[in-house]
Amino acid sequence: MSDQKHPKAPWRNFYGRIKGKGLRDSQQAYLDEDLAKLSPGAVDWDKNPDRSPLDLEALFGGKDVWLEIGFGGGEHLVHQAAENPGIGIIGCEPYINGVAMLLGKIRKAGVENLAVHPGDVRDLFDVLPEASISKAFLLYPDPWPKKRHHRRRFVTPEYLEALARVVKPGAEFRVATDIPDYVRQTLEQVPRHGFEWLAEGPQDWRAPWDDWLSTRYEQKALREGRVPHYLTFRKL
Repeated sequence: MSDQKHPKAPWRNFYGRIKGKGLRDSQQAYLDEDLAKLSPGAVDWDKNPDRSPLDLEALFGGKDVWLEIGFGGGEHLVHQAAENPGIGIIGCEPYINGVAMLLGKIRKAGVENLAVHPGDVRDLFDVLPEASISKAFLLYPDPWPKKRHHRRRFVTPEYLEALARVVKPGAEFRVATDIPDYVRQTLEQVPRHGFEWLAEGPQDWRAPWDDWLSTRYEQKALREGRVPHYLTFRKL
């Protein structure tokens, strides 16, 4: 277990990895040179202890704003940014190795409509204005497979209540997972927090979105014989 909790944060400890194997020199350079200018300062507890709302107008110039929760290596995030230059996208990821991978992809793609929060999404939820997010993605989240750890999953009231506050009415929320029990919990919990499931039946669980870019987590699932599921919700 890793503890990212700021002394003033009201939520419990963060569970999960913050850093893995050593970073390559190039990845450390991305972090040193690029991360600060892409990170919204208002998310930082020390810079914004009063939790004043993030100024999305200043950040993205009035664009609609999307959110990716846990972007992994960043391939989907950069793909969406490149395909949607008229949208501002915030990516949130506590695993610093993934953040470094994303920064390298941003340099290569040259996209300029991204912001990056290298930490727990709950800190970002604190400062996002109400009904400010037009689309949200939760793609291959940590499954926490042991039953006693299911409360650590994103699809629990602690996270979903906060998500429901910051997304706009009519906003789309996409979830991708290869874990059947995560599907169960998602379909059980997300509609309880003001979202409707848009699928007409189980056959829709296995059809990726038209603008989908396969991620390394999806490819791993397919190699290991697990079936990806794609769930689409809309905020009521």
